[in-house]
Amino acid sequence: MNSLTLKLIGIIHSPFRQAADTPIQSCMAKDEEGTIELFPEFMPALRDLEGFDRIWLLYWFDRIAIPRLVVKPFLDPNEHGVFATRSPARPNPIGMSSVRLLGIEGPRLRIGELDILDQTPLLDIKPYVPAFDCFKTERIGWLESKSLLRLHADDRFEKPPTPRS
Repeated sequence: MNSLTLKLIGIIHSPFRQAADTPIQSCMAKDEEGTIELFPEFMPALRDLEGFDRIWLLYWFDRIAIPRLVVKPFLDPNEHGVFATRSPARPNPIGMSSVRLLGIEGPRLRIGELDILDQTPLLDIKPYVPAFDCFKTERIGWLESKSLLRLHADDRFEKPPTPRS
């Protein structure tokens, strides 16, 4: 099997129209808020989600120029294999972010600590469960020697805007 079909469940809305100046991870987006517009047929799937403080969003990086196997990530001037980074320019451009769930109003979810571009296609939502999602680690690879203070992306992976006619 070399391909599969995914079903979009909604659209993510955020204040970020382009990659440049977007936080590079949701933990660096303390004051950023947005919404998810869930498609109506998925409304029953929201049952009991409101009791969670955080949720995982899985989404499609739909504005990536070209997938790459070796990239210069935002935090390092050196190249690394894409699987050793969180670069969006992946063979399958799937993103994931843990965001704060601020509220649910019908098919609209209010979310905070957002690091996702406006109009991003949403693939899935999962609850964040600290007992399952938080692991103590002893190694973080090439990131060991890096300052994790760079807060915003640039446009190195984004395809150029399409000219309007």
